[in-house]
Amino acid sequence: MNLKTRNPVRDLVSAAMCLALCMVLPFLTGQIPEIGGMLCPMHIPVLLAGFICGPWYALAVGFLAPPLRFVMFGMPRLMPTGLAMAFELATYGLIVGILYRKLAKNVINTYVSMIAAMLLGRVVWGIVTMILMGVTGGSFGWTAFISGAVLNAIPGIIVQLVLIPLLVYALRRARVIE
Repeated sequence: MNLKTRNPVRDLVSAAMCLALCMVLPFLTGQIPEIGGMLCPMHIPVLLAGFICGPWYALAVGFLAPPLRFVMFGMPRLMPTGLAMAFELATYGLIVGILYRKLAKNVINTYVSMIAAMLLGRVVWGIVTMILMGVTGGSFGWTAFISGAVLNAIPGIIVQLVLIPLLVYALRRARVIE
């Protein structure tokens, strides 16, 4: 199989698999008391979609996952959490997908792609949350941003930085991705 040529059917099926993982993983991590929600389980499949399917499919997976999960299971709450998360995850997928396509394929650039996506995604989450809280009459300040974007997400960030490069490496060795 020539990996240089994009296969839209394979990309669509891979994106659907990543979207399905976004639905299932929160059930698994939710069983871990104290830190289950802090593991950011929906972030992992979206980041993987960026590496596997490219930026546009990953953007779609990221944007659809929170509202779809809300419709199916009632979580996360759609306003403001789910909507802000949709923009955050869409940014993750788009940025990691673009950078992975543009940069040389090595471990360092895998981390560069992920960290850039994670930083930009969290900034987008903060901006969208601030807008939504302003519209609904709530408040969202710097302390809430740091708490929500960084402190509460530390376990998830660690898992992502360890797990995803290993999975990308394995997928490259198996010639699933370039």
